[in-house]
Amino acid sequence: MRGLGPIRRGGLPLALLAAAPIACAATPSFDGTLYRGPDVAFRVSPLPASWRRVSDRDAPLVALTEHLLIGTTDRAIVREETIPFDAREARHTVLSARLDGVQMEYDIFILKKDGCVFDLVYVARPDAAKGAGGAAEFERFVLGFHTVGGPG
Repeated sequence: MRGLGPIRRGGLPLALLAAAPIACAATPSFDGTLYRGPDVAFRVSPLPASWRRVSDRDAPLVALTEHLLIGTTDRAIVREETIPFDAREARHTVLSARLDGVQMEYDIFILKKDGCVFDLVYVARPDAAKGAGGAAEFERFVLGFHTVGGPG
């Protein structure tokens, strides 16, 4: 499996976060049943009155990492560190975990910058992570990541 590209999160209700294509630096809107973003729109059933909108912009980097690992089991952390990254602090986590019962290796970088959250994630089976240079290619990809400012 190859590394996944950057994923960006906007201020969606947490209940919809996993299902929504994610964007930032745009003006997405959600009126309670209709979400409109720069590249997608979708409708959901009305939200229960007891639910409240929660912005993830202030979530700590560790919590954002945990969001990416929802659904995994048997986690074994190899390394967790806060590192300088693109003129900000980022969270770097390397671990192994089971996803749907399959052992996987993860290399995760999470950066919050300019109102956006960037998730750079490499997920591979252990044999693939060690072979074919996948992890090394991902590291080169991450080292080349820099925000350029402004929308688009």
